[in-house]
Amino acid sequence: MGPNNKVILLRLISLISLITYTECASNYTFSSDFLLGTATSSYQIEGAWNESGKGGNIWDFITHNTPEYVYDESNGDIACDSYHKYEEDVALLKELGVDFYRFSVSWSRIYPNGYPYNPNAEGIAYYNNLIDALLAQNITPMLTMYHWDLPQRLQELGGWTNSYMVQLFTEYARTLLENYSDRIKYWITINEPYQICNQGYGEIAYAPALGMSGRADYLCAHNLLKSHAEVYHLFNDTYRSKNNATMGITLSASWYEPGSSEEEEAAERARQFRIGLYANPIFSTNGDYPQVMKDYIGNQSSAQGLSKSRLPQFTSDEIEYIKGTSDFFGLNHYTSRLTRNSPASNNSVSFDNDLQTEQWFDSSWPMDAAGRNAIVPWGFRKLLAWIKNTYNSPVIHVTENGCPDFGELEDNVRVSYYGSYLEALLEAINEDYVDVQSYAAWSLMDNFEWRYGYVYRYGLYYVNMTDPNRPRIAKSSAAFYQDVIANRVVGSYPSLS
Repeated sequence: MGPNNKVILLRLISLISLITYTECASNYTFSSDFLLGTATSSYQIEGAWNESGKGGNIWDFITHNTPEYVYDESNGDIACDSYHKYEEDVALLKELGVDFYRFSVSWSRIYPNGYPYNPNAEGIAYYNNLIDALLAQNITPMLTMYHWDLPQRLQELGGWTNSYMVQLFTEYARTLLENYSDRIKYWITINEPYQICNQGYGEIAYAPALGMSGRADYLCAHNLLKSHAEVYHLFNDTYRSKNNATMGITLSASWYEPGSSEEEEAAERARQFRIGLYANPIFSTNGDYPQVMKDYIGNQSSAQGLSKSRLPQFTSDEIEYIKGTSDFFGLNHYTSRLTRNSPASNNSVSFDNDLQTEQWFDSSWPMDAAGRNAIVPWGFRKLLAWIKNTYNSPVIHVTENGCPDFGELEDNVRVSYYGSYLEALLEAINEDYVDVQSYAAWSLMDNFEWRYGYVYRYGLYYVNMTDPNRPRIAKSSAAFYQDVIANRVVGSYPSLS
């Protein structure tokens, strides 16, 4: 299927959901110390892919060498051109009135080939300038160290499947801490390990698109967790006091609802495999991988004739070293799914075959305007309560939440999505007593949406990707969110039914 046909198909999908609107508003308000902001990531917005000393990363490599991998055969070479237009972006943030801005640093802009020798002065300066511009407008920077754009030369070593990554990531992180610790209060080590490992190494949904599920994803997870812990201890021992800062990790999580009353065990297993794989070693009382994962993967490995599990084992010292290495639970959430058991096959090696469940959307749930995800605000609330109850009531920062369309300026479905999800968030805080302290709308502006290129748009601001100036234009959702921030309350919004 060519890129134009793919785009047409995706647009037709959006016609599946029939939408009516009613007016809704929340009974709760956000406290004065609750932080409301937006988020982006380096590869998705910066552009300047080979300027100012930057090296190539895995997304540069895959989009340049196999352009058909992306639905519209686009890339992030220019994207929103935020490398040159960061001051305009800060002006948008000021216009919205946000309390904070979550952004990520491009590893290959700091170390062009990934190796931690002689940091690129122009790369260091770019993020210094961005941080200073944010602070000048009283906007708190929230810095993500790694958001999927691994330097290509490190991928050629095996990337996150290579244990050498622990040392390399720690030294890269040390450079960021050394240069920015005096001004950063919120640090995130790694964004969405599940997407990195399970969908990038296990599947082909994201770069490097290895498609080695049930093997490479577990190796990736093992090294990534150890890398996170090493950086957290470095931060805690040496840099925390410079700005009374905190550090965490951001995990992606859908809510997995049982498809029937008999399927709760399957739904909980899905939660443990897809969330607990990364959350349990860090946030649980005992540490280590979830027991259900160790059991299921171990049994499948044995049935496949292997002498040991495909899931690597932590030593007792590593379990203790990783446990507790996060001051908060960073959460990216978009949708919910129904779940039921699905029998395994001993002839198949994959994460899904180890998990032995399947997920789907209820046909009665409204869909977003792009037909990508179901809109299930009650699932958001259930997920927040589950995190609280499963991991000893951690501080939670919602670091991404949003929905796609195809770039409409009158984006009423997105307004409804934000309104309903923010209401669910307030209910979780006020009725379930979940300790959520911030919320970031994804995303500040339309940007490169990974394998979907510029087809799907998540922005509060529209960006014309065919205009060399990349103008930003406020959508209806920007005005809605601006009002939420200014008044600390969810105002009236169109409700999907």
